[in-house]
Amino acid sequence: MKTRTLGRNGLTVSTLGLGCMGMSDFYSGRDDAESMATLERALALGVTFFDTAEMYGPYTNETLLGRFLVGRRAQVQVATKFGIVRDPNDPTRRGLDGSAANVRRSIEGSLKRLNTDYVDLYYLHRVDPNTPIEETVGAMAALVKEGKVRHLGLSEASVETLTRACAVNPIAALQTEYSLWSRDPEDGILAACRTLGVGFVPYSPLGRGFLTGQIKRFEDLAADDYRRLSPRFQGENFAKNLELVARLAALAKAKGCTSSQLALAWVLSRGPDVVPIPGTKRRTFLEDNVGALAVTLSEADLARLDEVAPKGVAAGLRYPAAMMASVNR
Repeated sequence: MKTRTLGRNGLTVSTLGLGCMGMSDFYSGRDDAESMATLERALALGVTFFDTAEMYGPYTNETLLGRFLVGRRAQVQVATKFGIVRDPNDPTRRGLDGSAANVRRSIEGSLKRLNTDYVDLYYLHRVDPNTPIEETVGAMAALVKEGKVRHLGLSEASVETLTRACAVNPIAALQTEYSLWSRDPEDGILAACRTLGVGFVPYSPLGRGFLTGQIKRFEDLAADDYRRLSPRFQGENFAKNLELVARLAALAKAKGCTSSQLALAWVLSRGPDVVPIPGTKRRTFLEDNVGALAVTLSEADLARLDEVAPKGVAAGLRYPAAMMASVNR
């Protein structure tokens, strides 16, 4: 697999990464054995960029990835995140903590769970409105000096916050939701990243699985699947968004690829500084996603996709209203 570079300081990763969240949390049907097999298959296919966070579980996803890393650490790049605090006894309770004390506390826990003495990319998961970004990034930068972290990142930060962060320490990557139904980063974030020398890591590049065409009805989602709480998966929004999926499927069929591959190829086409991290816990979906690397989009293809999925095409907010308050901050 080819590689791409995030940030001016040069974190080289596989062109396609793997989001590990769903292996342990939020999506129904946890199967650690299949998840481990998926991680192993990913590495065999050349995927070396693995994304996790302390809040996934909480903690259990880092522990799972840590087991996989034994004997393989030098072959991969590990990204993890801190800043969203969840109560292990009641994971529905959560808050934000970007304080210097939590930076220190979080990295020590992550390193232990990941079975490593350094993290390649350390993200602030969400910006804490009660802590100046300069304080948070300053504490993160201290970890770079100590060798516990190689590169720094932010997730769902605004242009202003990203600019202030870069004034404290180089930021290698900004992670934000970006796909054919979430094109908000085109309204300034992508341009700011390029001006500041920051790589861009789209999460949910398949619209939390909706763009794959595998989800036909709301009832297809298990009772404990958090997507049931997403406005885009509910009521009239669900029906309208299915129309987008049908148009995408038709284009994919004409192109000779799957809907997932077409959607990922579009994200990959956004630039050499863009590294999507589609998440999956199954080898079959992983292999399908990696197949996107063989899909070449012509100018005509891109123009047609712009017609099918222009900015604002998705019906409904990407998170419930209360959660939207914590993004692009």
